[in-house]
Amino acid sequence: MVTNNETLINATINYVKQVLNGAEAGHDWWHVQRVHRMAKAIATKEGANVLVVELAALLHDIADAKFHQGDEKIGQEMAASFLHQMHVDETIINDVMHVIQHISFRKTFESNQTEISLACKIVSDADKLDAIGAIGIARTFNYGGYKNRAIYDPSVQPQKYSSALTYVNSSSPTINHFYEKLLLIKDMMWTSTGKELAIKRHAFMEQFLKHFYEEWDFTEQELTHNPPTLK
Repeated sequence: MVTNNETLINATINYVKQVLNGAEAGHDWWHVQRVHRMAKAIATKEGANVLVVELAALLHDIADAKFHQGDEKIGQEMAASFLHQMHVDETIINDVMHVIQHISFRKTFESNQTEISLACKIVSDADKLDAIGAIGIARTFNYGGYKNRAIYDPSVQPQKYSSALTYVNSSSPTINHFYEKLLLIKDMMWTSTGKELAIKRHAFMEQFLKHFYEEWDFTEQELTHNPPTLK
């Protein structure tokens, strides 16, 4: 029986750490911790129910569908089961499950996104913020390596996905993922706080891509204009 919110949050943290032990590095406990920290801060600023936001942020990736043959129900069932075991109020559970059921990027292909709650918008923003910027870049290449995808192939052009199915089934090079998802995220933020935070991370990705292409297209002429300095 949970006696207070702090006890519940600590129990949830311990549960998530246990379940995600050994998970792919881009979707492990550290990812959840970052999303939890950002979501809590945004919720405080935006005036949302902090408990709902914290629980949803902690449980949102308990069983990511991409690692379970696309089955989105597994994570939802695990989260609901845990909250019921903790004797959480049914209203809170329903609000948390609403977030978990609507947070995935693939849900952006659906037409009813305006119906999601403020808590869902906040956790969604926090989750997407962790997909961009320096950490987003690191996570992207980690997952690309996990899936044994090419880093870059100039002959393969980025795609514009028309459905969640085509997005999920894509196996394009990792660099393409920036154009197919990451560079779109800045304009997908729901909250004013999320939008503000996304601007800096978006700019960092643009700079990364600029340097990436410069290094990819390296020519000996660069040595003439920028001779290395050895110490």
